[in-house]
Amino acid sequence: MEEVRQNERSSALSNDVSPQKLVAAALKRERARAGISLAELARRAGIGKSTLSQLESGEGNPSVETLWALSVALGIQFSALVDAPRPTVEVIRLGEGATISAGEADHYSATLLSAARHGTRRDAYLIRAEPGRPRVSEPHARGVVEHVVLCSGRASVGPTEAPVELSPGDYVNYPGDIEHIFDALEEGTIAVLLSES
Repeated sequence: MEEVRQNERSSALSNDVSPQKLVAAALKRERARAGISLAELARRAGIGKSTLSQLESGEGNPSVETLWALSVALGIQFSALVDAPRPTVEVIRLGEGATISAGEADHYSATLLSAARHGTRRDAYLIRAEPGRPRVSEPHARGVVEHVVLCSGRASVGPTEAPVELSPGDYVNYPGDIEHIFDALEEGTIAVLLSES
């Protein structure tokens, strides 16, 4: 019910904002993400710098052609300039989510917390492991880096040839494109693993 109320508030908020204000906020946001100046964006889109300045301040009435040229110059979808961003919060409680156990290490399981969105290359997992057979992972694709924060228990984590012992709150990152290991040293070992490339 709270989620429905939050969505209703978001819709009401977007209905209260004029299209000019939506475009102004989107242009500023996307130009900052692209890391380009106002003059450079105007040049790339083939519009006047003063026109772009007016649009970013919420003045003027942009044409579809102008917005199309700006979206192409920014490398984004046209809709990103005219649609209000919707805040999203995703919660996965401990014990929920898609969990997969390792075949050769039955005391090790990974729960996908956040899959990489289109255009990004990172996944987040919750790792639950028990002492026993350690989880040895074959090298992943070239350039993959894994980040681990230990939440509870103790574990030996990192490259198979030189793992690091972690205690709760400890963080380590290591190349995921070489063989690596996660070896729980205490019962109830839990960690968050982020894999990126």
